Amino acid sequence: MGAKETIQRMFSSRIETGEHHPDESLQTHYYKAMKDKVFDELQAMFDQKQGYEVKSISPEHGEMIVDVKHGKKAFMVITVIMVRPYRTAVDFSINTDTILFSDFGYSAKLARTLYKELNERLTFIGTALGSELGT
Repeated sequence: MGAKETIQRMFSSRIETGEHHPDESLQTHYYKAMKDKVFDELQAMFDQKQGYEVKSISPEHGEMIVDVKHGKKAFMVITVIMVRPYRTAVDFSINTDTILFSDFGYSAKLARTLYKELNERLTFIGTALGSELGT
């Protein structure tokens, strides 16, 4: 990760995971599951967590919106895309509600924690596999 990305990360209150993210732990995660199974596991995961409220689920658009109401408050948009049967990609966009110029890495830490929990619930295939698909 270059100096520019490090400085941007330090002075940010949001994180967006993605296929080409410079931090490997924040690259798109792929699971061996159908899209509906991934949505079901995400729903169950947030139902078991105190302080998380699922505001909206749209499987046809591949999005789930979640409010984090414990600790630092945050707003998450989770994107779930089935790229082929039994290969589903998950990305997070997390905005932390803070009056400061930075969340001091909270949103990135939250994304890593959620990926770790999802990896335990589903069969994790790998990160940034989009190049295998021609993207």
